[in-house]
Amino acid sequence: MRITLCTSCALGRGGFAETLGAAVAAEGIAAEIATAECLSGCTRPSSIAFRAPGKTAYLFGDLTEDDLPDLLTFARLYAASADGTFADARPLGRLRFKAMARIPG
Repeated sequence: MRITLCTSCALGRGGFAETLGAAVAAEGIAAEIATAECLSGCTRPSSIAFRAPGKTAYLFGDLTEDDLPDLLTFARLYAASADGTFADARPLGRLRFKAMARIPG
């Protein structure tokens, strides 16, 4: 899985990629943490994307450092999902309200 954080947004400029990378590694989640200059989520800044081959991709916005636990939950569930879809979004906490796009794999 590749997790890409927007560096045009405050969270990305603040070094959250390193924080996220350390947290993902500590949880034992296999993920590449990447950054991009812009994810075009400007109307809902501090955007992050999750992608994996053959899986639905997700874009989330309106993120803060407080969303780290929900991002880790999403990463765990996404890694375990065969196609990147979820029957129930409630385990994602507030993150389920921050989805901007779901792109079929």
